[in-house]
Amino acid sequence: MNTQLKTWIKGWLSHLTFWRTVAITIFVLGLYATVVRFAQGLGAATNLSDEFPWGLWIGFDVLVGVGLAAGGFVLAATVHVFHLERYKPIARPTILTAFLGYMLVVVALMFDLGLPYRIWHPLVMWNPHSVMFEVAWCVMLYTAVLALEFSPLVFERFGWVKPLRIVRAVFVPLVIVGVLLSTLHQSSLGTLYVIASDKLHGLWYTPLLPVFFFISAIAGGLAMTIFESFMSRRAFGRRLETELLDGLARAAVVVLALYTLLKVEDLMGRGVLGLVFTVTPESTMFWGEMALGAILPMILFAIPQVRRNETGMFLAAVLTVVGFIVNRLNVAITGMAASSGVLYIPSWMEFTVTIAIFTAGFVLFGLAVEHLAIYPVEELPEPITTRDRTVPLYLGGTLPKGVLIPLWALFAVGALLVASSIRNADAEARIRQQSEVATAPTAQPDEAAPELKLPAPFAFAPAEESPGVVTFDHRSHVDAGAPECAACHRNLFSLLEPGKPLEGDLSYERVHEGDLCYSCHNGDEASAVDDACESCHK
Repeated sequence: MNTQLKTWIKGWLSHLTFWRTVAITIFVLGLYATVVRFAQGLGAATNLSDEFPWGLWIGFDVLVGVGLAAGGFVLAATVHVFHLERYKPIARPTILTAFLGYMLVVVALMFDLGLPYRIWHPLVMWNPHSVMFEVAWCVMLYTAVLALEFSPLVFERFGWVKPLRIVRAVFVPLVIVGVLLSTLHQSSLGTLYVIASDKLHGLWYTPLLPVFFFISAIAGGLAMTIFESFMSRRAFGRRLETELLDGLARAAVVVLALYTLLKVEDLMGRGVLGLVFTVTPESTMFWGEMALGAILPMILFAIPQVRRNETGMFLAAVLTVVGFIVNRLNVAITGMAASSGVLYIPSWMEFTVTIAIFTAGFVLFGLAVEHLAIYPVEELPEPITTRDRTVPLYLGGTLPKGVLIPLWALFAVGALLVASSIRNADAEARIRQQSEVATAPTAQPDEAAPELKLPAPFAFAPAEESPGVVTFDHRSHVDAGAPECAACHRNLFSLLEPGKPLEGDLSYERVHEGDLCYSCHNGDEASAVDDACESCHK
């Protein structure tokens, strides 16, 4: 028995490569974080709080995971609805990626939900007025549709002819239903943040957020398909469908151009384009998202020489995927940080669980390719030799130095920008906390709470033609017992600089055009600002 055990251990160790060791280490750490999370709760495993309840597990595991799976419905519709059969060789691996993506999103939701054992409640407790209800149903239905779209591969593997014939008979309707569900779901994730108008930063908050989520998901899905094809070439020694990926790259150019154009028009239409050119943590991350993740890859994909070059195509796809990830994290974390008043940095357990889920996706994809007919037989030639490996896609390999150096430089610049943003966000959070402490009442035990100490009246500097000084008094605008400070200070006026609007200067034109003070003093909620000059100018 001891001899057999030693033989088994020796054989197992002989198959233990560097990357398998890394994966096992990640899974062990992920298992520990999982035990802590479900045994001791979210507070013990995460840095989430009542002020910041949605963090990395929603921003990355859910928003990113769902978006990068969008290639599934795009390719499925392209092949089976629009009958562009030339894309069929990459349809199956893309559907596999989408199916695994949604399955892992469900796993991630089990970590993030406070009471995960109640995840079945939307099935019987209907609330059609809730965005979360729609998201829950779309996740469940589209995951079921993807399972059915994926099922022919399993039926072929085990030779189950009758179930295979049934699924093939309804495959096209299934794809159409999947496209509809995925469209609803990709956009409804954006709707989750539309209802947070007083929390999400102006660079990302817009009523068009569902549209932006849908369009960016298509771009991310196309780029993920290109990225996946290159990685599959390296991992499984399969032929690279350069002519097919060229078509996907062309489509990505159109999608990214549409996304960028709509983004600029939306910022201009909402009058917040100036926020892009201010030096803040939000604007820094916004430029990283748009310049490096949308505009640059759009330009690269549009150049024929880049599309014919494997390295160029891979780099453009990576930039698009990274830009998509940064966009979702910006909406979920960066854009919500200022309004929360706290600094949120994910705990190591949050990172570990996320990396473990991501690694599980790679492992399951590899197992599926090994045991199922993901790629047609003719797509699997002999493994690539070292001589053929002109562009091995791993950092530190034989990738040309002319590409490696800019990639590392880009990574270093990004790391510096993120570090600077975190430091600035921490400083702003401290200032906000100090400001709130200075203005908040201090409750004392065994004594009645003292009267709320409001700031002294603030006099705005008069313009040359002003008939008098305008003085703002907090006492006439709030209920001292329960002040609604956030009603103005999260949207109209900054907490950090009393009397100064969030963007631009307070002026006669802005007020009388319906902005700032006029938002309340419009004749409905309060007396209009233009009823009498003397009502404001004393």
